[in-house]
Amino acid sequence: MPIDAAKALAAEPRTGELSWDARDVQLYHLGIGAGTPATDPDELRYTLESRLHVLPSFATVAGGGKPGVTSGLSMPGVDVDLARVLHGGQSLVVHRPLPTTGTATATHRIAAVCDKGKAAVLVLRTDVGDAEGPLWTNDAQIFVRGEGGWGGDRGPSTRPEPPAGDPDRTVERPVREDQALLYRLSGDWNPLHADPEFAKRAGFERPILHGLCTYGMTLKAVVDTLLGGDVTRIRSYGTRFAGVVYPGETLRIRMWHAPESTRVAVTAVERDDAPVLAGTIVEHP
Repeated sequence: MPIDAAKALAAEPRTGELSWDARDVQLYHLGIGAGTPATDPDELRYTLESRLHVLPSFATVAGGGKPGVTSGLSMPGVDVDLARVLHGGQSLVVHRPLPTTGTATATHRIAAVCDKGKAAVLVLRTDVGDAEGPLWTNDAQIFVRGEGGWGGDRGPSTRPEPPAGDPDRTVERPVREDQALLYRLSGDWNPLHADPEFAKRAGFERPILHGLCTYGMTLKAVVDTLLGGDVTRIRSYGTRFAGVVYPGETLRIRMWHAPESTRVAVTAVERDDAPVLAGTIVEHP
């Protein structure tokens, strides 16, 4: 069996050093669509080093190494075909605001292996901290088609109920034709997002946008629309990737705002509001 759940869960955590600087942060922000209009003071907080702040979702690419969706496939007990892999979901807990320049230690481990019958779900947990203490914790849910059915634990199956009533705010964000090509420069080199032949082998008509790019675009929309542009208010952010986005499409981002959290739903406008992100919650004061 390509996935040995017992071996994966028992494996020693892997540690490594991450480092990043303002250029990495700026490149990530550009990769999720920041900088339009280029001279807008609100956008300059994402693009100009003298005003720079860090959107917390930068944590998913900090250090420029393999993201969780691919690094988890090199862990002990895991040997699967990349073409069978999809990013099922992502959650982030922010322990304190991310600095524009930093060096930290990352600890990776498989936190769960779930048997969903026709697929397996791996949860790769990454804890990151520096000399001052914890910075963030990332969980990547990795969906591997065709690798379930061994009789293992199915894992949690509850999903939050969809938000009730009309959203408080709705915004639309265009995805550039070259968005995936730019975003992958932050470290996710999966050919699914650039190579048409690989995308077809994986079952898609053409390369798709990184789920984590949509993830970052959505968080930026919430911060800019509802939180006064204050990235330091983000405490946690989680979502389930419910569908794909093709470069050139438009994201419709609906937000239901409450004092301590914002519920979000994201759809693709050009495909009759096909779901893209679901069960999305941003926690904030």
